[in-house]
Amino acid sequence: MSGHGSPASRSLNADATSSRLSRNDLRQILRIACGVLLGFLICKLMNWNYGTFFAVYPVLLLGLVPVLTAHVIRQFLASMLVVSVISLVVAGGFGDKLVPMTLLVMGIYAWLFRCMTQGHLFLFGAQCVVSLSVQLNFVSYPQTDVFDIVTSNIVGSIITVAIAMLMHVVFPDVTPRTPPKRPAKPVSNQRHEIILATTVATLSFLVFQVFDLKDSLSAQVASILVLFPLNWRGAGMAGKHRAVGTLLGCNAGLLVQMGLLGHYNVLPFAAFGLWLGCLVFARYHILEGGRPATGFGGLTTMAILFGQYLTPRQDLVYDALYRFSSVATAVLLTLMAVYVMHHLLDRFAATRLQPLG
Repeated sequence: MSGHGSPASRSLNADATSSRLSRNDLRQILRIACGVLLGFLICKLMNWNYGTFFAVYPVLLLGLVPVLTAHVIRQFLASMLVVSVISLVVAGGFGDKLVPMTLLVMGIYAWLFRCMTQGHLFLFGAQCVVSLSVQLNFVSYPQTDVFDIVTSNIVGSIITVAIAMLMHVVFPDVTPRTPPKRPAKPVSNQRHEIILATTVATLSFLVFQVFDLKDSLSAQVASILVLFPLNWRGAGMAGKHRAVGTLLGCNAGLLVQMGLLGHYNVLPFAAFGLWLGCLVFARYHILEGGRPATGFGGLTTMAILFGQYLTPRQDLVYDALYRFSSVATAVLLTLMAVYVMHHLLDRFAATRLQPLG
């Protein structure tokens, strides 16, 4: 007996092996779930405001970046400094002047999306865009303490880096990872992506400035995350994944709330529910290849629900029900704007999107 089996059986075994999670994948799942848990606990125990920064940032740093390097940490901390300075300048000098503020924000978005489309500063640009859109929306309301939100962002970013380093020590990779290679983009593609993403992000900023939507944080974040593929084809799939992930995340939050009943104000119970939900969505996220798809949408939704809205005096039932409807509307409107801009830019050779080899 050779023990090798038939070709068919070897093929089935190979397929089964490839569908399983590797040991590196399991470690990353634990890093994400435990990292979010630590950020949530620190924020709630210290009774700090803006729990989004403490619960969502670990999802971004541990979920989108499987390998923590000095370059990654520099980008993350640099985004913290840039966003803090911009928020103070915009709020202090242009807070009550919509037109100058919009033009300034458009220029900043163009610079950040340029960083993203070039590849090597993608994390810096992405983190800045998300943080800036959230902070500018908050500081536009007179009752918001600008220094409080800027301080929360700085503290949340520093704690997130510390949590990420700790998670990589406690749950290190078993085997070295091979970094993915980014294909070179033609200049016309870069122009297409920068103009498209900048225009749609600025429109999103205007909508949240003109209308009273301060309770629609998930919708605002969704309208930005959908733009991360930087093109129409990717944005369509990202919008679908974002909507489904938000629906699943809201339902998971409601299931946890139903399990807790009136004990949602008991921190260990709420923390365990968050950790369990993040564990499930982190596994889904890794099975999707670690891309910002359905699992990632569920992760960020749960992090926002528990970090920002769950308090000892308020459960998350209303916020979970409201989240999905607002996110679905935001995603639909964002995709409509992306579709229009894509076809408009494709009319000109200088901004036409070319297929990558």
